[in-house]
Amino acid sequence: MNILIIGYVWPEPNSSAAGSRMMQLIKTFRAQDWQVEFASPAQLSEHMEDLSQYGVSTAAIELNSDSFNEYVAALQPDMVLFDRFMMEEQFGWRVEKYAPEALRVLNTEDLHSLRDARHQAVKQNRTFAQADMYSDLGVREIASIYRSDLTLMISEYETELLQNSFNVPDTHVMHLPFMLDTDTLSAKPFEERQDFVIIGNFRHAPNWDAVLQLKQVYWPKIRKLLPEAKLNIYGAYPPPKATQLHNEKEGFLIKGWADNAFEVIENARIMLSPIRFGAGIKGKLVEAMQVGTPSITTSVGAEAMHGAMPWNGVVSDEVEEFVNAAASLYQDQNSFELMQKNGHAIIQQRYEKNQWQEKLVTRLKVQQQLKGRLRENFFLGKLVRHHSMKSTQYMSQWITLKNGQAASSETQD
Repeated sequence: MNILIIGYVWPEPNSSAAGSRMMQLIKTFRAQDWQVEFASPAQLSEHMEDLSQYGVSTAAIELNSDSFNEYVAALQPDMVLFDRFMMEEQFGWRVEKYAPEALRVLNTEDLHSLRDARHQAVKQNRTFAQADMYSDLGVREIASIYRSDLTLMISEYETELLQNSFNVPDTHVMHLPFMLDTDTLSAKPFEERQDFVIIGNFRHAPNWDAVLQLKQVYWPKIRKLLPEAKLNIYGAYPPPKATQLHNEKEGFLIKGWADNAFEVIENARIMLSPIRFGAGIKGKLVEAMQVGTPSITTSVGAEAMHGAMPWNGVVSDEVEEFVNAAASLYQDQNSFELMQKNGHAIIQQRYEKNQWQEKLVTRLKVQQQLKGRLRENFFLGKLVRHHSMKSTQYMSQWITLKNGQAASSETQD
């Protein structure tokens, strides 16, 4: 296949789980010898991956510009992968019009509307309800899923949510978790590790909230039980409000960017991740399992990650239980080694790369063959693509026209 990926941002696998996920998809496509071009309207970044080393071409594209029409019409891809629903919303109708035979696939990373709804519930100090997802953001995201030929969901929980609560047929959604190399798992010994760790992109709201929770609630209690322990906090793009939390006396250390995330996680004895809201599955917790670092997290943190298998640590939403588990596991070598084994078992049974790559490639080939019939038979998809529902397209066209008139006026002046 000739594949066009439209990225919300340029892939940064060392900065975020979303970046790692994107590189897993790219590597899967290239392993089939499929041609891949990655295009994005985002600015280049210092931590972005060099895609040329994987044989992937790149292109800069513009929002609200007819230049994309000519670009995609000339490219005529067999498949377009939209990275997050905002890219489908912006470019999907153009692809449909100028490359109508292309299979349109949405990679969500996570359900943004679920993450946002949970965030709002936390802000209001109340329990999340599914009705919280019936927001403008939720309507836009679900409509994008309806418009797509196939949506890739990293979370099993969210896959079932789409099917059972939003009437997305299984013909249009696929559960696809991280695809990981299980031959590289490691388990550094208990006695060679020290301190606690948390890692995550500071621009991601659930990560920043978890850091604040540690600072204000959890770490003072853990530190009281383990006066010599330190908490090392890593993550890309730390803002001044984060670096100001650094406190040597409290052992609360803001380290910022990690050149090698696996290394800093592997050197720690325990990962702490008191995530109060979010969606998808958590890259930091997967990485901890890969290098044999037990983790203490919440039910949201562990959601859809381990099925019925025992967690590689402790899952608790109660502060005191979380704190006591962290202090206990930090000092208990036997339990630590058991949790290492639990983590490796989860990776091997639920995230094995070859198994999921084969499933993805097979599904895309089938979807490509059946796309015409599936588009015709999926009424909700036809409904949201009807001209009366295309406010996004018409707004974009209006902005394009307005920009063109402004440029023409400047030229005349």
